[in-house]
Amino acid sequence: MTAIIRAALADDLHTLLAIENASQSHPWSGPVMARYLKHPDNIWILEKAGKAVGFAVVTQVVGEAELLDIVVHPDCQGLGLGHQLLEFVLELVRKGGCERIFLEVRRSNLGAIHLYEKMGFCQVGMRRDYYPTARGREDALLYCQELLD
Repeated sequence: MTAIIRAALADDLHTLLAIENASQSHPWSGPVMARYLKHPDNIWILEKAGKAVGFAVVTQVVGEAELLDIVVHPDCQGLGLGHQLLEFVLELVRKGGCERIFLEVRRSNLGAIHLYEKMGFCQVGMRRDYYPTARGREDALLYCQELLD
Protein backbone atom coordinates (compact mmCIF):
# COMPACT_ATOMS: atom_id res chain seq x y z
CA MET A 1 0.00 0.00 0.00
CA THR A 2 1.30 3.43 -0.96
CA ALA A 3 2.04 5.99 1.70
CA ILE A 4 0.57 9.47 1.46
CA ILE A 5 1.94 12.74 2.79
CA ARG A 6 -0.27 15.54 4.06
CA ALA A 7 0.07 18.80 5.95
CA ALA A 8 -0.18 18.40 9.71
CA LEU A 9 -3.03 19.98 11.64
CA ALA A 10 -3.19 21.21 15.24
CA ASP A 11 -5.16 18.06 16.10
CA ASP A 12 -2.13 15.96 15.10
CA LEU A 13 0.02 17.13 18.02
CA HIS A 14 -0.43 13.99 20.14
CA THR A 15 0.24 11.72 17.16
CA LEU A 16 3.39 13.64 16.26
CA LEU A 17 4.65 13.46 19.84
CA ALA A 18 3.95 9.72 20.02
CA ILE A 19 6.05 9.12 16.88
CA GLU A 20 8.77 11.49 18.11
CA ASN A 21 8.93 9.84 21.55
CA ALA A 22 9.10 6.34 20.05
CA SER A 23 11.86 7.36 17.65
CA GLN A 24 14.20 9.81 19.39
CA SER A 25 16.45 9.43 22.41
CA HIS A 26 15.92 13.13 23.20
CA PRO A 27 12.53 14.00 21.66
CA TRP A 28 11.11 17.44 21.04
CA SER A 29 8.72 18.71 23.72
CA GLY A 30 5.04 19.38 23.17
CA PRO A 31 5.46 23.19 23.22
CA VAL A 32 8.23 23.05 20.61
CA MET A 33 6.17 20.83 18.31
CA ALA A 34 3.08 22.99 18.86
CA ARG A 35 5.05 26.08 17.85
CA TYR A 36 5.79 24.61 14.42
CA LEU A 37 2.20 23.43 14.03
CA LYS A 38 1.05 27.06 14.21
CA HIS A 39 2.65 27.75 10.83
CA PRO A 40 1.06 26.21 7.73
CA ASP A 41 3.26 23.89 5.71
CA ASN A 42 5.94 23.43 8.41
CA ILE A 43 5.05 19.85 9.37
CA TRP A 44 4.18 17.09 6.92
CA ILE A 45 2.80 13.74 8.06
CA LEU A 46 3.46 10.47 6.27
CA GLU A 47 0.59 7.99 6.53
CA LYS A 48 0.60 4.31 5.60
CA ALA A 49 -2.66 2.38 5.59
CA GLY A 50 -4.38 5.42 7.11
CA LYS A 51 -2.04 5.58 10.10
CA ALA A 52 0.57 8.30 10.75
CA VAL A 53 3.98 6.62 10.78
CA GLY A 54 6.35 9.52 10.18
CA PHE A 55 6.73 13.24 9.71
CA ALA A 56 9.07 16.00 8.63
CA VAL A 57 9.46 19.52 9.98
CA VAL A 58 10.84 21.98 7.46
CA THR A 59 11.08 25.76 7.32
CA GLN A 60 11.63 28.00 4.32
CA VAL A 61 13.03 31.53 4.62
CA VAL A 62 14.41 33.79 1.88
CA GLY A 63 15.52 31.11 -0.57
CA GLU A 64 16.79 28.65 2.01
CA ALA A 65 15.17 25.72 3.74
CA GLU A 66 16.06 23.83 6.88
CA LEU A 67 14.97 20.29 7.62
CA LEU A 68 14.60 20.44 11.39
CA ASP A 69 13.27 16.96 12.07
CA ILE A 70 12.46 13.91 9.98
CA VAL A 71 11.19 10.79 11.69
CA VAL A 72 9.80 7.40 10.75
CA HIS A 73 8.38 5.27 13.56
CA PRO A 74 10.80 2.43 14.44
CA ASP A 75 8.17 -0.18 13.48
CA CYS A 76 8.16 1.19 9.92
CA GLN A 77 11.84 1.89 9.34
CA GLY A 78 13.64 0.08 6.54
CA LEU A 79 10.65 0.26 4.16
CA GLY A 80 11.81 3.26 2.13
CA LEU A 81 9.43 5.64 3.88
CA GLY A 82 12.19 8.00 5.02
CA HIS A 83 13.39 8.22 1.41
CA GLN A 84 9.85 8.97 0.23
CA LEU A 85 9.39 11.64 2.88
CA LEU A 86 12.74 13.27 2.09
CA GLU A 87 11.95 13.29 -1.64
CA PHE A 88 8.69 15.05 -0.83
CA VAL A 89 10.48 17.68 1.27
CA LEU A 90 13.05 18.34 -1.46
CA GLU A 91 10.32 18.85 -4.06
CA LEU A 92 8.34 21.05 -1.66
CA VAL A 93 11.23 23.42 -1.03
CA ARG A 94 12.20 23.51 -4.71
CA LYS A 95 8.65 24.58 -5.56
CA GLY A 96 8.89 27.11 -2.73
CA GLY A 97 11.80 28.77 -4.53
CA CYS A 98 14.56 27.60 -2.21
CA GLU A 99 18.07 27.42 -3.62
CA ARG A 100 19.46 25.18 -0.88
CA ILE A 101 18.40 23.11 2.10
CA PHE A 102 20.31 22.51 5.32
CA LEU A 103 20.02 19.87 8.04
CA GLU A 104 22.00 18.55 10.94
CA VAL A 105 22.29 14.97 12.12
CA ARG A 106 23.84 13.13 15.04
CA ARG A 107 27.25 11.70 14.12
CA SER A 108 26.02 8.29 15.35
CA ASN A 109 22.92 8.25 13.09
CA LEU A 110 24.57 6.28 10.29
CA GLY A 111 21.29 5.26 8.63
CA ALA A 112 20.20 8.89 8.26
CA ILE A 113 23.66 9.97 7.10
CA HIS A 114 23.60 7.27 4.41
CA LEU A 115 20.16 8.42 3.24
CA TYR A 116 21.16 12.09 3.14
CA GLU A 117 24.33 11.39 1.18
CA LYS A 118 22.46 9.07 -1.20
CA MET A 119 19.95 11.89 -1.79
CA GLY A 120 22.67 14.39 -2.70
CA PHE A 121 23.48 16.13 0.58
CA CYS A 122 27.10 17.02 1.36
CA GLN A 123 28.62 17.59 4.77
CA VAL A 124 29.52 21.27 5.19
CA GLY A 125 30.39 21.50 8.86
CA MET A 126 30.17 20.14 12.37
CA ARG A 127 28.98 21.35 15.75
CA ARG A 128 31.06 19.73 18.48
CA ASP A 129 29.22 18.27 21.47
CA TYR A 130 25.90 19.60 20.19
CA TYR A 131 23.45 16.79 20.97
CA PRO A 132 22.85 15.33 24.44
CA THR A 133 23.32 11.60 24.88
CA ALA A 134 22.87 9.18 27.76
CA ARG A 135 26.64 9.45 28.42
CA GLY A 136 27.34 13.09 27.64
CA ARG A 137 27.24 14.80 24.25
CA GLU A 138 27.89 14.04 20.58
CA ASP A 139 28.68 16.05 17.49
CA ALA A 140 26.13 17.31 15.00
CA LEU A 141 27.13 17.01 11.36
CA LEU A 142 25.83 19.82 9.15
CA TYR A 143 24.67 18.94 5.65
CA CYS A 144 23.54 21.00 2.69
CA GLN A 145 22.09 20.34 -0.73
CA GLU A 146 22.09 22.91 -3.52
CA LEU A 147 18.71 22.82 -5.27
CA LEU A 148 19.50 24.82 -8.39
CA ASP A 149 18.94 22.95 -11.62
